[in-house]
Amino acid sequence: MVFIARQEPFDCEHCGEHIEPLINGSYRNHCPKCLWSKHVDRNGPGDRRSECLSLMKPTGVDYRKKKGWMIVHLCTKCGKEIPNITACDDDLSVLK
Repeated sequence: MVFIARQEPFDCEHCGEHIEPLINGSYRNHCPKCLWSKHVDRNGPGDRRSECLSLMKPTGVDYRKKKGWMIVHLCTKCGKEIPNITACDDDLSVLK
Protein backbone atom coordinates (compact mmCIF):
# COMPACT_ATOMS: atom_id res chain seq x y z
CA MET A 1 0.00 0.00 0.00
CA VAL A 2 1.40 3.37 -1.03
CA PHE A 3 0.46 6.58 0.77
CA ILE A 4 -0.23 9.41 -1.66
CA ALA A 5 0.04 12.75 0.12
CA ARG A 6 -2.86 15.07 -0.69
CA GLN A 7 -3.38 18.46 0.95
CA GLU A 8 -6.80 19.50 -0.32
CA PRO A 9 -9.53 21.77 1.06
CA PHE A 10 -13.05 20.34 0.98
CA ASP A 11 -16.62 21.01 2.03
CA CYS A 12 -17.97 18.43 4.47
CA GLU A 13 -20.89 16.60 2.87
CA HIS A 14 -22.32 15.79 6.29
CA CYS A 15 -22.37 19.17 8.10
CA GLY A 16 -21.45 21.61 5.30
CA GLU A 17 -18.35 23.04 7.04
CA HIS A 18 -15.57 24.28 4.73
CA ILE A 19 -12.37 22.52 5.75
CA GLU A 20 -8.88 23.82 5.00
CA PRO A 21 -5.78 21.59 4.93
CA LEU A 22 -3.75 21.31 8.13
CA ILE A 23 -0.75 23.60 8.24
CA ASN A 24 1.43 21.36 10.43
CA GLY A 25 2.38 18.93 7.65
CA SER A 26 -0.27 16.33 8.50
CA TYR A 27 -3.00 15.29 6.11
CA ARG A 28 -6.69 15.63 6.84
CA ASN A 29 -9.29 13.20 5.52
CA HIS A 30 -12.26 13.97 7.76
CA CYS A 31 -14.18 16.96 9.08
CA PRO A 32 -12.78 18.19 12.42
CA LYS A 33 -16.23 19.51 13.41
CA CYS A 34 -18.46 16.42 12.92
CA LEU A 35 -15.65 13.84 12.25
CA TRP A 36 -17.45 12.38 9.20
CA SER A 37 -15.35 11.31 6.22
CA LYS A 38 -15.98 10.17 2.65
CA HIS A 39 -15.09 6.80 1.14
CA VAL A 40 -12.77 8.03 -1.62
CA ASP A 41 -9.77 5.69 -1.27
CA ARG A 42 -9.84 2.03 -2.31
CA ASN A 43 -6.42 0.43 -1.80
CA GLY A 44 -4.59 2.96 0.35
CA PRO A 45 -4.58 6.50 1.69
CA GLY A 46 -4.74 9.11 -1.06
CA ASP A 47 -5.34 6.83 -4.05
CA ARG A 48 -8.86 8.29 -4.69
CA ARG A 49 -9.91 5.08 -6.50
CA SER A 50 -13.00 4.10 -4.53
CA GLU A 51 -16.15 3.73 -6.60
CA CYS A 52 -18.30 3.82 -3.45
CA LEU A 53 -17.94 7.55 -2.64
CA SER A 54 -20.41 7.34 0.26
CA LEU A 55 -20.16 9.08 3.60
CA MET A 56 -18.29 7.40 6.43
CA LYS A 57 -19.69 7.69 9.94
CA PRO A 58 -17.32 8.06 12.89
CA THR A 59 -18.10 5.12 15.18
CA GLY A 60 -15.41 5.41 17.84
CA VAL A 61 -11.74 5.82 18.61
CA ASP A 62 -8.97 3.27 18.89
CA TYR A 63 -5.35 3.52 20.00
CA ARG A 64 -2.66 2.05 17.76
CA LYS A 65 0.82 1.63 19.19
CA LYS A 66 2.63 3.10 16.17
CA LYS A 67 0.04 5.68 15.04
CA GLY A 68 -1.62 6.92 18.22
CA TRP A 69 -5.33 7.76 18.48
CA MET A 70 -7.41 6.84 15.45
CA ILE A 71 -11.02 7.65 14.55
CA VAL A 72 -12.80 4.55 13.28
CA HIS A 73 -15.00 5.31 10.27
CA LEU A 74 -17.70 3.00 8.90
CA CYS A 75 -18.95 3.45 5.33
CA THR A 76 -22.70 4.00 5.32
CA LYS A 77 -23.07 2.21 1.96
CA CYS A 78 -20.61 -0.68 1.67
CA GLY A 79 -19.74 -1.19 5.35
CA LYS A 80 -15.96 -0.86 4.95
CA GLU A 81 -14.27 0.18 8.19
CA ILE A 82 -11.25 2.47 8.00
CA PRO A 83 -9.23 3.90 10.92
CA ASN A 84 -7.91 7.44 10.45
CA ILE A 85 -5.36 9.33 12.51
CA THR A 86 -6.85 12.10 14.62
CA ALA A 87 -5.93 15.71 13.85
CA CYS A 88 -4.99 18.33 16.43
CA ASP A 89 -8.27 20.24 15.98
CA ASP A 90 -10.72 17.30 15.94
CA ASP A 91 -13.76 17.70 18.18
CA LEU A 92 -13.78 14.20 19.69
CA SER A 93 -16.67 15.16 21.98
CA VAL A 94 -19.10 14.45 19.10
CA LEU A 95 -18.42 10.74 19.64
CA LYS A 96 -20.11 10.73 23.06
